[in-house]
Amino acid sequence: MIIFSFIRRAIMQGVPLLYGSTGEIITEKSGHLNLGIPGIMYMGAIGGVIGGFFFEQTGADFSHWYIRVLAILIALFCSLFFSCLMGLLYCFLTVSMRANQNVTGLALTTFGVGVGNFFGGSLIKISHADVPTVTLTKTSGAFAKHLPFVDTVSRLAAEHKCPKILDELCQTIFSYSFLAYASIIIALIAARVLMKTRTGLTLRAVGEDPATADAAGINVNRYKYVATCLGSMIAGLGGLYYIMDYASGVWSSDGFGDRGWLSVALVIFSLWRPNLAIIGSFLFGGLYIVHNYIPNLSMQAMELFKMSPYAMTLIVLIFVSIKEKKEALPPAHLGQNYFREER
Repeated sequence: MIIFSFIRRAIMQGVPLLYGSTGEIITEKSGHLNLGIPGIMYMGAIGGVIGGFFFEQTGADFSHWYIRVLAILIALFCSLFFSCLMGLLYCFLTVSMRANQNVTGLALTTFGVGVGNFFGGSLIKISHADVPTVTLTKTSGAFAKHLPFVDTVSRLAAEHKCPKILDELCQTIFSYSFLAYASIIIALIAARVLMKTRTGLTLRAVGEDPATADAAGINVNRYKYVATCLGSMIAGLGGLYYIMDYASGVWSSDGFGDRGWLSVALVIFSLWRPNLAIIGSFLFGGLYIVHNYIPNLSMQAMELFKMSPYAMTLIVLIFVSIKEKKEALPPAHLGQNYFREER
């Protein structure tokens, strides 16, 4: 059924957005507005591609399960390492050097895309590909493995002549890779930590009023560094998922689209709550691809559908500004550098 196919594609499209928005929410809760998330996601993607590419060049036999696990771990490590470096660079410039956060974030996005395209182009030359892409079929296959019982359920449903809708429903819920389920788990854990733990309370205090937090003996800079680097690593996983699962291991320069900016918009749409970002990410994912399921749609109408997530974000932003509910507002010190000397 086409509705189930649409839901599955919307969820797969929304997973990178969920990773990016969860990482950015954690960063913004510390009071830092990191507009470099698109570049960080790009770097997370190329990091995984680099790790997977050179591992495949060793000629390892992917028929063994432990080789597939090793390939996943190498790509994961490289993705986390690259995105963490981007987070550290952002922290050094904005926390230690107190550079303007908006300018630094935008520069980081440009830097990340440029460096990613440079490394991607280098890999294309090394592989001597006929087309300007890098294809990691084996590593992507290891990442894209879905839950093992899904095929069994489908076979049993066919043997017992169960309604097709049950098989479609099972496929819609359980036919994703581990990174898709991990994105939901990470978002739920982040929501729990931010709202229900002492660490989350301290982080929110740093974002709301760093001077008061500093006076209370909290190491403000440490919390900003940890939150930003952790958020960058989570966002980087969104880029890794997109390449290894959604794009089936195919890397092409500038092929990531505007998903990084959609993640930033999703932060506002979800009111800085990772649990709401789960629903929002799948909604945004559906709006981003719904034009593919509407026949005879003009090019202008397609662009309007792609624009709809941003329009919805603006509506939410206006509504929140009018209501002025504190729990729906961003951290009070968001985007402002903290000068301890002015305390």
